[in-house]
Amino acid sequence: MNIGIVGLGAIGSLWAVKLHQAGHQVCVFTRNTHQQTAQVTLDMDSNNDSVYTFPTNQHDSLAQCECLLVTVKSTQVTQAISPFLPFLPTTTSIIFIHNGMGAVDNLQSQLANFPVYLATTTQAAFRPKPNHVQHTGLGGTLIGPYSSNIRKSNIIKVLNNALAPVHWQENIQTALWNKLAINCVINPLTAIHQCKNGELAQPTFTPTLNLLIQEIVQVMNAVSITTSTSQLTKVINNVIITTANNYSSMQQDVVHHRATEIDYITGYLIRTAKLHDIDIPMNHQLFSQIKHLETKYPIQ
Repeated sequence: MNIGIVGLGAIGSLWAVKLHQAGHQVCVFTRNTHQQTAQVTLDMDSNNDSVYTFPTNQHDSLAQCECLLVTVKSTQVTQAISPFLPFLPTTTSIIFIHNGMGAVDNLQSQLANFPVYLATTTQAAFRPKPNHVQHTGLGGTLIGPYSSNIRKSNIIKVLNNALAPVHWQENIQTALWNKLAINCVINPLTAIHQCKNGELAQPTFTPTLNLLIQEIVQVMNAVSITTSTSQLTKVINNVIITTANNYSSMQQDVVHHRATEIDYITGYLIRTAKLHDIDIPMNHQLFSQIKHLETKYPIQ
């Protein structure tokens, strides 16, 4: 297939390599519009076979694009994808993979004629330096319809053959909300305290974790996502333990003076809570603290 990938961060780089290995024609699109080729080395292997070169920013290829993976941060979705939409066939499957929720809603009218899918992944990737990506943890990817009129596509099989497992999830909102809940707890706390995920297992964080989870459960139940405080606590504690040595994406954004995705993580939770008249003061507090941190450095 002819596949485009918008964003060559860790996850975008991983998908680019895996799809290329599976025999597909992959073109990548980056912020540097003058860049014509991009190289990616997988897992820091020095063998020539592990260095992959991709055509880059070849806008002519959009006319033949059968699937477009959008792997930029939620804050960059609108700016990154809008210029391409007029040149894509309306049969092109567009799949968004990013943290947070609500970013695609800003493009509803522009995306109305496309088959649009939302995805969440637990595949772990890390870029120790530009042009290098490490596949640091095996996981899975769930893909589902953005709107009710979208049906399962053969692209699911294509993606599964490249980087398994990839599963169809008819009610993708449940998966997205569960991922959002995890991010609402781990990301802002690790960014504020500049710590690894595992440090949140310390008893000093327990009262804050409990309050955050109680608030999140109220909002999830209000939007018909069934969960309980005990269930969500178990899930989040498991993620904290299994990713103990990892730094969250928000922690890394603060370290590198980048805009965080707080507006589409805790911000989305806050907006949803307001619609249902639910008070979530602890999440409000973390949101304000991250926003304050962002004012202390020039955004890169």
